[in-house]
Amino acid sequence: MTRLVNFGIAAGLLVSAASHGYLYLHGYQYIPKVGPGFLVLTSISAALAILIAIGGPAWLRAVALLVSVGALGAFVMSRTVGVMGFIERGWEAPHGPISVLAEAVTLALCAWSLLRRGSAAPRSRTAVS
Repeated sequence: MTRLVNFGIAAGLLVSAASHGYLYLHGYQYIPKVGPGFLVLTSISAALAILIAIGGPAWLRAVALLVSVGALGAFVMSRTVGVMGFIERGWEAPHGPISVLAEAVTLALCAWSLLRRGSAAPRSRTAVS
């Protein structure tokens, strides 16, 4: 089951990386500060996807969870208060919905796998006097 979840996390990260990479190449590269952020997010997501898919340690899933939370937060901020002076309207279909869905799936799978792993930890037993 863990392997399947890892592949799901990796798939979510790769979809997000592809979407952000596409947006970077098709216009976002010219937006100061925001454009390079898309390139960094693309690189980090792709690297995490590969490492998680080949069975990296659990802390990589925690990092992937934080990356997804950050990407979703930046998406919300870009449509409300702005990110470093950049404000966008709408969903920029299909990449807006694709990115949000990929990040949400990644976040959910990472959280579930980390919580499940924590609940499976052996518990110490104490003797009753």
